Amino acid sequence: MYYLTQMLGKPVVDAAGETVGTINDVAIATGEVFPRVTSLAFLGPDKTPFMLSWRKFVADIDEEHVALNANRDELRFSYLQSDEILLHRDLLNKQIVDTQGMKVVRVNDLKLSESRNQLRLLGAEVGARGILRGLAPWLERGIDRVMRAFGKGLPENLIAWNYMDLLDRDLSHVQLSVTHKRLHELHPADVADVLEQLSAAQRARVFEHLDNTQAALAVAELEDEYQAGVIDDLGSQRASDILEMMDPDDAADVIGDLPYDKAEALLRLMGVEESGTIRRLLGYREKTAGGIMTPEVTTVTEEMSLEQVITYLREEAADSETIYYIYVVEGDMHLTGVISLRDLVVSEPHTLVGDIVHRDVFNVGVDDDQEDVAELMSKYDLLAMPVVDETGKLLGIVTVDDALDVLEEESAEDLALATGSSRSFEASDAWSWLGRKSGWVTVWAVLGVGATLLLSRFEATLQEVVAVAFFVPLVMRLAEEISSHSLAVLIEAGDPEERPPFLRRLFVDVLVGIGLGVVSGFLAFGLLEALGETLEVAVAVAGAVGGTVLATTAIGTLVPYLALKKDGSGWRAPSVLFSAGLAVVALAVYLMLAAYLKTNVRF
Repeated sequence: MYYLTQMLGKPVVDAAGETVGTINDVAIATGEVFPRVTSLAFLGPDKTPFMLSWRKFVADIDEEHVALNANRDELRFSYLQSDEILLHRDLLNKQIVDTQGMKVVRVNDLKLSESRNQLRLLGAEVGARGILRGLAPWLERGIDRVMRAFGKGLPENLIAWNYMDLLDRDLSHVQLSVTHKRLHELHPADVADVLEQLSAAQRARVFEHLDNTQAALAVAELEDEYQAGVIDDLGSQRASDILEMMDPDDAADVIGDLPYDKAEALLRLMGVEESGTIRRLLGYREKTAGGIMTPEVTTVTEEMSLEQVITYLREEAADSETIYYIYVVEGDMHLTGVISLRDLVVSEPHTLVGDIVHRDVFNVGVDDDQEDVAELMSKYDLLAMPVVDETGKLLGIVTVDDALDVLEEESAEDLALATGSSRSFEASDAWSWLGRKSGWVTVWAVLGVGATLLLSRFEATLQEVVAVAFFVPLVMRLAEEISSHSLAVLIEAGDPEERPPFLRRLFVDVLVGIGLGVVSGFLAFGLLEALGETLEVAVAVAGAVGGTVLATTAIGTLVPYLALKKDGSGWRAPSVLFSAGLAVVALAVYLMLAAYLKTNVRF
């Protein structure tokens, strides 16, 4: 096995044993499952670049050098072909898409294998091992031995060539292997996952290689915070074409997040019917049934036979978002009932719609809260929910995918509120937010004053009291964040069978606590040293800060799990009480550690 980072810089010798240069790259032919190395690039005298055919001129390769089968004056240089890429220039340290793991990774090294005097690319190393090897091979071997001593070696994280897609260079002209799984062949949801990991410039390059249909499906699957940005970065004509191909409700969501001028420009470029539909959807209030519904709904009348309905579905309703339910209307789209695809399949073709229609139809009003709509659909196992106005006129339907998005969004908001980690609020919530934050500021101020008074009881100078009190807000702020993290873990893992094992969770959190404690302690020590504090005080306060962070992390993990174990139905203690209690405990631990270390540390 060979690695590119180990090959680079190795000497190239001719048949007479004379060094003609040093390796600076190798080229591969891309049209194979495991591409073979086709050319050797090396730097000759005066750093002059040369390229040779691997098949014609390379006789042998080992860990020391590459040997050629001809003398220097017999060499004939070649050029990079249209189906070739250079591994160092085009792949090493570049970002690629792992189309199997659906993630963006960086190539840290490339692994090659020799077979019958041919060198073939096996894949890209994207893990820590490739980084260490690039720094120094001895470092990789040393860390691997240390890890093996603990029963686990340093893993190799290799992505095979057929699961790689390139991002940092336009290789659209290269004819890749038929087995090479390209980005545009993935499911739109997987493409969206990859796009969200890229920079804006890289996303734009990916969209250049997606047709409008693929781009529309990918944009619809993106998270809300990315959709408007992606459309805004595209040219106006391309953006409007993509929006036209999206479902109207998805397009309206994107348009609604764009600046007014950009949104108007895109709507004017669309067709009259498409832009009119989107404008109507934008007229409904957010977070309501009207705001998430699609107007594309399949309707029939009671006088139609099922044979006519099937013909209508084939000819007219092929582009509808869903046809699992077919709604029966009369007059001016007044909803009277519903039939399902199952009804169509099991009934005779000559049967009239009016004979099998279900008249007891669940429906919601256009201004009903989206969360209520989603919960109704979940309760009654519906794939779609009709939306009507006050007269019973059918306006559209809410589909199950939109309902799932609503439930996920509301669940995330509830989690953020429960843990106090919400970062967004409406203007109308400003006073309540200020009240909550002011309450915590008051608590911190009272505890800080109390801590200062308590410190003054010890035999300490005013300067020492100030040094210790200076870090009280930091300790309590960290305690609040730790409590929020612990509560989030509990709420997300509501099912006891889905909760991570307690010892494993405690071990992970303690490791994190050690890391945070060490960083916090060093920062505290450096700050106090910079302020001219004595070495004893600096060490005592830094040790107290680091030890408190570690202890608070462990307690923040331990207490909720003990409460859950005691109450099998789940912990119901208020999050505010837990946060305040943990802050008090953290403060107590901090003061005790500071007093103890100040008394016992001597230099």
